[in-house]
Amino acid sequence: MKPFRNERLLFLYMGKTLVEKGSKKLLNAWAFYDWANSVYSLVISSAVFPIFYGALFRVEGIEKVTVFGGEIARAPLISYTTSLAFVFIAIITPLISGIADYLGNKKVFMKFFCYLGGLSCIGLYWFSLENIYVGLACYFFGLVGFWVSFAINNSYLPDVAFPKQQDAISAKGFSLGYVGSVILLIFNLAMVMKPDLFGITTDEAGAAEIKAMKYSFMTVGIWWILFAQYSFYYLPQGYKKEGGRTNIVLNGFKELKLVWHQLGGQVKLKRYLGAFFVYSMAVQTVMLIATYFGEEEIAWGTDSERTTGLIISILVIQLVAILGATVTAKASEKYGNIKTLIVVNALWVCICIYAYFVITPTDFYIAAGCVGLVMGGIQALSRSTYSKFLPQTKDTTSFFSFYDVAEKIGIIIGTLLYGIVAQLTGSMRSSIIFLGLFFLIGMFLLLRVKESKKPL
Repeated sequence: MKPFRNERLLFLYMGKTLVEKGSKKLLNAWAFYDWANSVYSLVISSAVFPIFYGALFRVEGIEKVTVFGGEIARAPLISYTTSLAFVFIAIITPLISGIADYLGNKKVFMKFFCYLGGLSCIGLYWFSLENIYVGLACYFFGLVGFWVSFAINNSYLPDVAFPKQQDAISAKGFSLGYVGSVILLIFNLAMVMKPDLFGITTDEAGAAEIKAMKYSFMTVGIWWILFAQYSFYYLPQGYKKEGGRTNIVLNGFKELKLVWHQLGGQVKLKRYLGAFFVYSMAVQTVMLIATYFGEEEIAWGTDSERTTGLIISILVIQLVAILGATVTAKASEKYGNIKTLIVVNALWVCICIYAYFVITPTDFYIAAGCVGLVMGGIQALSRSTYSKFLPQTKDTTSFFSFYDVAEKIGIIIGTLLYGIVAQLTGSMRSSIIFLGLFFLIGMFLLLRVKESKKPL
């Protein structure tokens, strides 16, 4: 029996089990992928890897490394690698999405990039200055695996949930991700701070902590791949696009062209995408540079206090984000998605202004709590709002690739502009105010999106 779909229901044949669209089992399976892969964004992107990367250079007593015949400082090296990864992601995601929708096998692609990301995280165990190319490759493909598989999972939202369910289940997904990632991060931090308790010892000064960090990368990959199996078991294979299978790659581009033309007739969706592109540029940039801002601009007492303080701030953001995603979902149910997003963008503007004056660790903790409150809410609600604005179509992967590409291009532009402003002004604080302008513009662009009388 093959999966089938009518105007109201989706059934999946799982042995002797029928899973209906909108059922708790199917919704939970979709949301659970956030639990599986969010450990990457916290442990690798935000917490342990940045500390590990800096420690490698400090242990060697150098600031530059030779790559491709030239010397480059550690900060630009990882920054350029990140930017290159996002350029690659922005190019490959719509291609993969179009092909997946055309062949009707997007779960196969989701699995591939999940395993690519998970195995790359495990490969970070061998990251060293001596094996810099292997290490950077694992870092690069970890980013690719995370973002591409996440984009495909997002595209399942309109397939598994009815419009009235999408805000709540999207928020639940982010909340599960925050909870799961915090659990693993706490375990990893225990390994790093007390490596001897886990049997991680060495005679070299400081090497035990570094080795513990390497083990934490392996736990991320194992966690990601292991828990993703629950989602893979219940999620549908996909819906095959009618037509022949010739020139599959070119047909992937044709799918994107078709989606682009469909967007032309969807005024509400097109305006929303424009607003999302602007404010998401600022959101993602804040998430990527928050740790670096805290490290450079806050008056910490000692290096130990700096490390502990930054870790505490990251945990605060993650825990408060759970509340933020839930509260925002409740607000959208009462006041509507667009109005709620406008208010959240206004709050982001206030946070950017406040961050400009942040000096003490206490100030930074308060800022971290505020960021967490609005970060979880704006991400979850943005995803579900886009899903609700989609026209009736089975090509959900292709449509969500536009959403994902907009986000990734925003990251590239946002981080680039942030760096330029910081370089020209000599202060990261000026860049924070600059990001606040994007939230302000996004807020006004959302005012152009007409919302139905009944909240979405």
